[in-house]
Amino acid sequence: MSLIERKFIKEGLNRSNLTHFLELNLRRAGFTGVDIQKTPVATRIAIRVERPGLVIGRKGSNIKKLTDSIQSRFALDNVQIKVEEVAVPELNAKVMARRIAGSLERGINFRRVIHFTLEKIMRAGAKGAEIVVSGKLVGKGGKGRSERVSAGYLKKAGEPAKLVQLAQTQAIKKAGVIGVTVRIVTPDVVFPDKVDVMKAATEAAEAKEAEAKRKADAEAKKAQKPEGGEKSGNTEAKQDKGNEPRGQEPATPAAKK
Repeated sequence: MSLIERKFIKEGLNRSNLTHFLELNLRRAGFTGVDIQKTPVATRIAIRVERPGLVIGRKGSNIKKLTDSIQSRFALDNVQIKVEEVAVPELNAKVMARRIAGSLERGINFRRVIHFTLEKIMRAGAKGAEIVVSGKLVGKGGKGRSERVSAGYLKKAGEPAKLVQLAQTQAIKKAGVIGVTVRIVTPDVVFPDKVDVMKAATEAAEAKEAEAKRKADAEAKKAQKPEGGEKSGNTEAKQDKGNEPRGQEPATPAAKK
């Protein structure tokens, strides 16, 4: 194994360990993800959470402790942490999976929890969503089973499945562990097989209407041309009559003789 390969493997392990460390320490703040960017000057870490106030702390006390622990544990120099708030928690699979697990641990009925959560996700504007809970859902003495609810459009296989958010977590109860899986298709996702049929039909209809209007205008202009000629002729005749001298009468055949 070359030195370059060892370097990339080491960086990947550090990234994975840092993500796991933040998940454990920022669970109450609603940790959803982290982005790490290394520069010659510093190591920038962007943390996405549901409640940024818990990460920052009073006068920045919590974030200072977190920075020191990351620098010492992972041997990173000049760590700069940026805390970002999740804009729409209902469209984040990790947040919703954690909420479902918390509700199940508090003893709320699993059907009520998953149906309410699914409705909330779809109301937030998701194109599709799926929630699966599996384990001893009924309680002690019950067999392990799974319950699934879904809505909207969802891809589960092939390359487009990578565009779907996926989150998995566990709810620990006295009867056993319940697994929670959440899949969400956010509003900005565009699948390769999408075709705008209505848009194409609307454009074709608009083009037809424009062509018909253009033909009608041309026919109307053609119909108006003869009328204009007659009017001009009548006007000239009237002008000629008006130019005749008023005191003289037109000559009769007898006068000519």
